[in-house]
Amino acid sequence: MRKSLMRMTLRQLQVFRSVCEQQSYSRAAEEMSLTQPAVSLQIRQLEELIGQPLFDYVAKKLHRTEAAEALLRASEDIFGRLESLDMQLSNLQGSLQGQLSLAIESSAKYFIPHLFAAFRRQYPEISLQLTVVNHAQALKRLSANRDDLLILSQVPTDMALEFLPFLNNPIIAVAPADHPLCAAQALDLQALTTYPLLTRELGSGTRKACEEYCHQKRAHFANTLEFGSFEGQIEGVIAGLGIALLPRHAVRRELDCGLLRELPVRELPLLRSWCVVHPRGKYLSPVAQEFFSFVRNQRSQITLLAERFNLPHAKPEAVAPGIDPNG
Repeated sequence: MRKSLMRMTLRQLQVFRSVCEQQSYSRAAEEMSLTQPAVSLQIRQLEELIGQPLFDYVAKKLHRTEAAEALLRASEDIFGRLESLDMQLSNLQGSLQGQLSLAIESSAKYFIPHLFAAFRRQYPEISLQLTVVNHAQALKRLSANRDDLLILSQVPTDMALEFLPFLNNPIIAVAPADHPLCAAQALDLQALTTYPLLTRELGSGTRKACEEYCHQKRAHFANTLEFGSFEGQIEGVIAGLGIALLPRHAVRRELDCGLLRELPVRELPLLRSWCVVHPRGKYLSPVAQEFFSFVRNQRSQITLLAERFNLPHAKPEAVAPGIDPNG
């Protein structure tokens, strides 16, 4: 190992990580309560120790060099180990402490806070950093190893992963209460295709699952409107712009108060499974290990939570390919 690398300090790495995150020396200085010259000095000293530049200015924007990317990955390992050490020391003192970094697909954002609340009742000194992303963004975070754990509904088969299915995620068809289809006793999926379909953006796991399933059932929607969030879809349906295929728990309040109606489609609900996921061989912090164990062992608690969202546990009528919803 280069002797110069041994002279790097944790403070220098903290400043460097802030510059990477803020993409600005001045914003990093503000975040770190330092002057901009102090931040510049720390970065220059790091560059001298490494022997390569860490940042380039292109079109008035700060860009990381390859050396900076390598240093950033190393710093994440270093600070991750220190966080783990802090958790282990707390464990030795008889209490589990630390932060769980959890990234979840947006379809899970209505349920996972309740799951974490149940977990935190057992471990009140654990904090949470929750990041909500779509499926494509979750896969990028998974590849970059940016989080302790992820919650996915479609686990990729081309990556070495450990995953645990723990709950069904039913997708249903919804329409405004005065929609003509609401008068039907039973419908085929094909009957929906004459109406506009409100969809999520490209990269959404829900959109991907629905498109694959509709293609399988030969139900092709000629008229679609795209929204960047479930909330946008829901409001669009309420406004009368069309119908949508949405996770049931995402619209439970609107169904309860009568703003929306679940359409009686024979081929639905489409069920996928939420899974807690991490790269195979990844070192898990004590907090991440405990959360993974909680999800695996506390099925009764999860069942009780799911009943509040009217999430079925029976064998599904329709299952998205790739995942067994019953684990």
